[in-house]
Amino acid sequence: MNVKTIQKVLSVLVLVAIIVSMASTIVLATDSAVVTPKDITRENADPSITTGTIDKAGKNIVSILQAVGVVLSVVMLIVIGIKYMMGSAEEKAEYKKTLMPYVIGAALIFAASVFAQVAYDFFDGWNPQ
Repeated sequence: MNVKTIQKVLSVLVLVAIIVSMASTIVLATDSAVVTPKDITRENADPSITTGTIDKAGKNIVSILQAVGVVLSVVMLIVIGIKYMMGSAEEKAEYKKTLMPYVIGAALIFAASVFAQVAYDFFDGWNPQ
């Protein structure tokens, strides 16, 4: 078989698998016969189940990833800067080409953490009622 034919068949199979998995993921289980959305609130929830530990772990992971991203961004900027200063004219032109994807990536690292924090702060006190 042709490579393009295999890619098309696999794409269709993956698409079908995604659709089937999305259709079968919603499950509501209860002891009583009828559950309304009003019954699913924080007030009626089990008090032993808290999200505090998950929240703290998530914040720790995000802060570690952010710190690693910032450190790597600065280190890469230093490396590219030193190579640019030490390089010949041809190498300088090459480093200018590599600098643009670096700047975009560094901006995404810094902006992603800011956007995530803004979204978290916005929805943290949000009450959907």
